[in-house]
Order: sequence, then structure tokens, then C-alpha cells
Amino acid sequence: MKKMNWLMMGLIVGVAACAGNRPQDPQAKVPVVVRHPPEVPPARDEPRDEALRQNARQEIEQSLSSNDEIIRAHAVEAAKEGLGTDGRKLVLRGLADTSPVVRFAAAAAVGDLQLSEAYDALRKMVDDGDPSVQLAVRFALHRLGDSRLTQEMVAYTHDPRKEVRSNAVLLLGRLGEKSAIKILHRMSSDSEPAVKLQVAEALWRLGDAAGLEDLVASTISKYPDDQMIALLALAEPRNPRVIEHIRGKLIGDFMEVKLVAARAAGMLGADDGYGLALQGARSSDPRERLLAAMALGAIERRDAQPVLANLLKDSDPDVRLAAGTAVWQLR
Repeated sequence: MKKMNWLMMGLIVGVAACAGNRPQDPQAKVPVVVRHPPEVPPARDEPRDEALRQNARQEIEQSLSSNDEIIRAHAVEAAKEGLGTDGRKLVLRGLADTSPVVRFAAAAAVGDLQLSEAYDALRKMVDDGDPSVQLAVRFALHRLGDSRLTQEMVAYTHDPRKEVRSNAVLLLGRLGEKSAIKILHRMSSDSEPAVKLQVAEALWRLGDAAGLEDLVASTISKYPDDQMIALLALAEPRNPRVIEHIRGKLIGDFMEVKLVAARAAGMLGADDGYGLALQGARSSDPRERLLAAMALGAIERRDAQPVLANLLKDSDPDVRLAAGTAVWQLR
């Protein structure tokens, strides 16, 4: 199986690892047409399974020792998304990784979590040999209150490498500074579709209506991967005005798109896609099982614990990581 692009799933690693790949041909899979989503069973109030949480944490920790750099990068993301500041040691460990993909994920996670104890390590990484890592370090330093190098991030938006430009746009959006909007509008004319979609996400994150319009348009793209990226980007600012549009994507031809819509709805506090996520968790396709785990984590219903416990034993390491992350996201 092709390694999952976690950018598509709303996580940061995919930018460094896979950005700019043309989304899959919509004809690559025969769609299954369903006119209404599966029924959502009533939520059951179940106690938190502490043993399951420890198993999930162990999966994340073990994945950080994988020989596969992408799995290690995903583990850093899982620590951030699932464990939060409780996973700080795992995130900090990623700063010293030999892979730039992992260092990028770790530096960006440090910034997102504002882990002040990483400051000295970040200062030593300012001149890292990888431009995406350099970007993430400047992002993290800004988030820790040191903005002396922040302006340098703009220069990376002119880089000839599309993945570097995409990373620059992503992190400028995550800075939360309205001053970046003018730069992002200029980037909206970029020749690479992946960069333009990232610009739309960054603009919407900063509250710019142009980003919202572009993302809504991308949710009806002929490319399913574009639709998935756009759906998560719409939900990321947690603005309830987009919920009905996201609900509309729970019905459609492609299971993967519907599972991402279920996750996006969960991010906005709705469990309308819970039945879809349960269905996806039983799929023979590891990509769909991964998406289902992520949806269950976003929906945050504790009655999903038995399903996630099963996914935590999955043969695919990314599915296990997604399940481990989801376990720690349950209310």
C-alpha cells in the first residue's frame, strides 16, 4: 500500500513528504453510489478504557523507532494530535532525527504545542540543511515568542521547489498573523495546484473569504483527493457556518471522501458520519480503515473504543497509528 499522505488527512507531515503529487485519478476506483449515509446509532455513555489508552500510547512510542522515516514522522504527528503536551518527549525526540521529514514534523509540532523547552535546540537548527526544516524552525521560534527570523519565511514562498512553497504557505497560515494574507493572495496564482489549494486553506484559517470560496469549489473537484483536502481545510478553523456543506459530502460516490467528510463534521461537533466511520472500520481497504479511525477520533464518542481497539491491532502501521491517536482524542 502507498504510504498515506497525512497532509490530506489534516496533518502537517504530508507537505514535506508528498506535497505536489497529482491527486489520484478519479477513475482509478469504481465508485459505490449510496444516496444516504448509514444510520447513526445513539451514543452510549461508556467509561474511558485506561488499558486501551496505554496500548495506544505504546503504539505511538514504538512507531517513533520505526526504520521507515514516514512512519516516524507520522508518529510525531500522532503524539501531537493525540497526546498533546503529554507527548512532548516524543515530539522533542523527533528534532534530532536523521530524516528531514521527521525533523520538519517535530519542529512544526513544537510550534503548535508551544514547547518552550525546545528553544535552544531550535536555535541550533536554524541553518538545517533542509529548507522545509528551516521553515518549521522559524515557525516554531515565532510561536515561542522569538520573531527575529519570522520575516525570512516569506522568501521561501519564491522557492523553485513546489514542496517548499507549499510548506511556506502552510506554516504562514498556521502562524495566525493577518499580515500574511497579502502574501498568500499573491501565492494564489502559483502554477502548482497543490500550492494553490494550500493557499486557500491558509487564507480560510486566517478568516479570508477568498479562501473559503476556493475551498468550497475544491470540494466538487473531479479529483477525490482534492475534495478530501478541501473538506478538512474547511473544518479546521471550527467555523460552524460550513457544517451544512460538509454534511452534504456524507453522501456521494467515493467512500474515502465520505469518511473525510465524517471526520470534518466531527471536528465541528457533529456525529452525523459516525455510522460511516463504523462501516469504514470494517473495510478491506487499509486506506479506508485509516480514514475511519481518524473520523472516530474527531467525532470523540467513547462508544467507539471497541472498534478502535480492533484497529489498534491492524496489520497496517498507519492504521494502528491513526487508531492510537483516535483513542486519545475521545472525550
